[in-house]
Amino acid sequence: MCVTSPPYYGLRDYGKEDSQIGLEESPEEFVDQLVEVFRGVHNCLTEDGTLWLNIGDSYYNYRGGKGQALPKQSVSTTAQDLPQKNPRRGNKLKGYKEKDLIGIPWMLAFALRKDGWFLRQDIIWSKPNPMPESVADRCTKSHEYIFLLSKNQNYYFDVDSIKIPTVDGKKLKRRKSVWEVKKKAFRGAHFAVYPHELIKPTILAGSEEGDIILDPFMGSGTTAAVSKSLKRHYLGCELHEEYENLIQKRIVTDLL
Repeated sequence: MCVTSPPYYGLRDYGKEDSQIGLEESPEEFVDQLVEVFRGVHNCLTEDGTLWLNIGDSYYNYRGGKGQALPKQSVSTTAQDLPQKNPRRGNKLKGYKEKDLIGIPWMLAFALRKDGWFLRQDIIWSKPNPMPESVADRCTKSHEYIFLLSKNQNYYFDVDSIKIPTVDGKKLKRRKSVWEVKKKAFRGAHFAVYPHELIKPTILAGSEEGDIILDPFMGSGTTAAVSKSLKRHYLGCELHEEYENLIQKRIVTDLL
């Protein structure tokens, strides 16, 4: 199975202009790049494998006359990210208006479905402690999406492994599609990561002990750490070589 959170569109410049994803000239190009990545994931998965994809959205913010379009962040700086420089855009994008919510998550979900994935569910990550926002003409954004996609119509899903207690605590009930999980910072780096409690049920439901969990956007190593704690093997890719020590340290620290 694959559990991952790719870079969000237009929110970060990781200093790897020739190879990073997220600084494409348009949302459509960004989605196309991710579809290509996950096409490779599709080829690697077992026939009953699944992809659990966490992705956030951006707002379109073009300042006419200033020669730049900056997609603005609408969700927290979660995902498995690195410190960033402000990305700049010199083009005004056709079809987008100032303040438009771009709709990246569903653009990507539908594109993956068109490319052959089975789009099985949208899970809402509800954050009781969202990042504060200064905007005064809409509500504070406090959720992100996790999409469950499968390689085939029939796939492995252990529904019993992620059941939760009833109110009286006497029985277990099926987990619903809104997951309330507090976001947490990782003390080993100056950026937020998605929390263990968010990733654990995806791995429990989508794999068995001894399975391999893939994360093509490894970042700080959350997926790897949770996988190892659940007696799974892990495999990941990370653009920044200097984060290898951070990933290894986190895997060891989180198991203590």
